Amino acid sequence: MELEAKLHEIKKPIMVLGTSSGAGKSLTVTAICRILKNLGEEPIPFKGQNMSNNAWVDWEGGEMAYSQALQAFACGINPSAEMNPILLKPQGNSISEVIHLGKSIGITTAKNYYKDWFIPGWEVIKKSLKSIYEGNPNCRLIIEGAGSPVEMNLIHRDLTNLRVAKYLNANCVLVTDIERGGVFAQIIGTLELMKPEEKKLIKGIIINRFRGDLSLFEEGKKWIEKKTQIPVIGIIPWLNDSFPPEDSLDLLEKKSLFTNPDIKVGIIKFPSISNFSDFDPLENEETILIEWIKESQNLSKYDFIILPGSKQTIKDQIFLEDSGLSQDIREYSNNKGNIIGICGGLQMLGTTLEDPYLKEGSKNYSEQKIKGIGLLPLKTTFFEKKLTRQINTESRWPCQSEINGFEIHNGQTVLDERQSSLKINHIFKDLDLGWYKENYKGGTIAGTYIHGIFENDSWRDQYINLIRKSRNLPILNKKSISYKKKRESIINNLANEYHKHLNLKSFLN
Repeated sequence: MELEAKLHEIKKPIMVLGTSSGAGKSLTVTAICRILKNLGEEPIPFKGQNMSNNAWVDWEGGEMAYSQALQAFACGINPSAEMNPILLKPQGNSISEVIHLGKSIGITTAKNYYKDWFIPGWEVIKKSLKSIYEGNPNCRLIIEGAGSPVEMNLIHRDLTNLRVAKYLNANCVLVTDIERGGVFAQIIGTLELMKPEEKKLIKGIIINRFRGDLSLFEEGKKWIEKKTQIPVIGIIPWLNDSFPPEDSLDLLEKKSLFTNPDIKVGIIKFPSISNFSDFDPLENEETILIEWIKESQNLSKYDFIILPGSKQTIKDQIFLEDSGLSQDIREYSNNKGNIIGICGGLQMLGTTLEDPYLKEGSKNYSEQKIKGIGLLPLKTTFFEKKLTRQINTESRWPCQSEINGFEIHNGQTVLDERQSSLKINHIFKDLDLGWYKENYKGGTIAGTYIHGIFENDSWRDQYINLIRKSRNLPILNKKSISYKKKRESIINNLANEYHKHLNLKSFLN
């Protein structure tokens, strides 16, 4: 039987729409997921279509947006690509990779996306919804919208906002960010642009990121309710916890919570940066300050630098060369610097990158084979298909410990035998997951394909102590709090704050 015929049997879904991008939809869904879990329900997150290079790999090897994975953690369940059936990964120049149910199925331009992908996209969304309900008949979906639901030039082709809301007859919440200003216009304008049958789905309004005394907005709340005939079900205060950012713009706006760090980390901000959630565990270390490096400079002020993942490795390596950052990194290494590259960053630290199938940005340049930074004797060739899988292995350096994470990359990296004079060692029991070398002057250069490497507490502690030792800082013998426990604490704090200020009773029918 089709899902449409069963809608009267399922628990009413809750859908969180926003007056704009960045209004707080992702964190609101995360909070509601944990609140309902604590109330004994079976929440499951869902976002029909997401556009992000911050990805996660599920246990079947399927790609999905990290924000839906985080929401699944809030529900106490394993993430699955069904929770984010369409993922668009931007590659620049209005081109995106299209991923359906975790698998890469093509490349599209923005202009052609809805012409070529709208019908198959809607079908994969319905397929995912049906599968989720068949496997979890007692669940309640907590659905996240995307951007604004009333982009009038796109609304007839919108796959993930009001189309999903109407299909499931969901109870919808409209979230707006008062920090941006113009909150009344945001709410009234959004509602006025909806059709009557769409506006009827909006059962509540949430005012997000309110600073100061909540009682000062009482008159504003009354005005909104009188004007819209929709209750304001929550005024959420400004929260200072270090929540993971949704995209790279949020990432750059993040400020460190810690003012007296021992260690300063510089992370290269590639134009095509991906998987920046890799650094959330470092953001939560009280001894560490993170800064983002966007242009050529003397890197000596940093205790270690990180080259993160990249969606377009060739393109980003050319950016490093053209900007002068490649030379800065080499000079930093020669001055006893500590460097670690993750995925694309690992590939760039090698000697050569070859892109015969034009997968990593070389189509925009004259050469399909370019030089890397040259600090590790490794060469990478990019193939047609990418590798996505969960990883469970054991590290050999800087300590022996169990390692969990995931791979998500194109390309195969092997030793460059022409550079045999550069001694290199394997980091992991699985030999092709990472390498490191020690400079004869001091400092280390390491690279790994494992995303989530810093979530491994013993490994992270030992690597940080390696850096501390190289900088003549005392070794930290006290084990840090498990990052996964910290993440749970952050989600609980988020949910507790929302629970204090949010009335969900009218939705739980």
